[in-house]
Amino acid sequence: MPFFASRPARPPLPGFAVAASDIHVLHQARDFHAQLLQRIANARQRIYLCSLYLQHDEGGESVLLALHKAKQSYPDIDIKVFVDYHRARRGLIGGAKQAGNAQWYQELSRRFGSDQVPVYGIPVQTRELFGVLHLKGFVIDDCVIYSGASLNNVYLHVGERYRFDRYHLLDNAELANSFAQYLCQQLQHAPGIRRLDVTPLQRPASEDVKALRQHLMQCRYQGPLQPQAAADITVTPMCGVGSNNPFNKDIETLLASAKSRIIICTPYFNPPKSVLKILQKQIKAGVEIEIIVGDKTANDFYIAPDEPFRVISALPYLYESNLRSFAKRNQSAIQNGQLQLRLWQHEQHSYHLKGLWLDHDLQLITGNNLNPRAFRLDLENGLLLHDPHGKLQQQTQAELDNIRQHTRLLAHYQQLETLRDYPVPVKKLLGRLKRVRLDSLLNRLL
Repeated sequence: MPFFASRPARPPLPGFAVAASDIHVLHQARDFHAQLLQRIANARQRIYLCSLYLQHDEGGESVLLALHKAKQSYPDIDIKVFVDYHRARRGLIGGAKQAGNAQWYQELSRRFGSDQVPVYGIPVQTRELFGVLHLKGFVIDDCVIYSGASLNNVYLHVGERYRFDRYHLLDNAELANSFAQYLCQQLQHAPGIRRLDVTPLQRPASEDVKALRQHLMQCRYQGPLQPQAAADITVTPMCGVGSNNPFNKDIETLLASAKSRIIICTPYFNPPKSVLKILQKQIKAGVEIEIIVGDKTANDFYIAPDEPFRVISALPYLYESNLRSFAKRNQSAIQNGQLQLRLWQHEQHSYHLKGLWLDHDLQLITGNNLNPRAFRLDLENGLLLHDPHGKLQQQTQAELDNIRQHTRLLAHYQQLETLRDYPVPVKKLLGRLKRVRLDSLLNRLL
């Protein structure tokens, strides 16, 4: 059952009571990287990392070497890494042909002479196109570090470029135990899971993958069932996979329950129809809405027009087209200031932020892109923070100010380009897709 099922008002929520002083927000990718390495070095009990991928580059290597070093220094520490199975067995999209990260995990295990840093590959579907492990969250002793970032150079700002995300640290043993329980009991021993750091690596059978997905549809985080009425902050972990899952329903109910303000961050403007419908109702009801998305040049799939064209590089233009249609439909709300559309752009960097802020007491920290793929295919999770007394107001405002720092506010939908303005290869491809109505299929899958 969704946490918000049949709740017309917003009473105290079931979840973990967390002191405001135990919640910390970081603002920069490099700070996230430094904090992660420091927490790993100081850990004594457990280190569980869950991410879409752990990449074979300088940033990813700094993390995996830190894990091996921690295991050598403290043999009793429990270390586990969870990544998407399919993603670990291929290279980067558009990059040179690579053996994949799994081979690197195996090389490091051989170098250190042990298999004491297990890397588990989670095949959410039989093919990556139809669903991936998009679960986020690191458990280091009694701290949960939550970010939408994966582990590689650009997410950790190793080198010149960074990919901007959200970074939260929550020091709470009960919350950490809940995250750990999900990883160790629901994922580690489920059907189809494969160790990627050992050889030989056997592909999971399709029936095991299907059984795993059915299993994941039933999985929930364990936590208090009673509301935490006297808590500073109540933190409710949520997860879901597949159409109409409870996490989706909770997101929809959150959006529909807002009375005065909704703020949405997403890198790809491609909301599910159910979310678009709620937003239109809220605009009609007079709720103030702010949507912060990446400029198409800040999209991780963007390729400059003077570089060789690849089909995947048309996606940022498709998302911009979606945003323009939404802006055109709601131009009157833009003009009167009720609807604010902000585009994030900072030099050559990219944007990967996700999340919701509702009224002045709720925020959702998540890796969910709020798109059809997230609502139908990928395994997603998030943390809902209920702050009825405003204890996080200063931190929240500082985070939003930091996010808005490199944004520009749209005054009119015509500030966004149209198909005729796009590079010729993009124009041809999108025009062809629209004629045969394949653009909607792409929106659902990518």
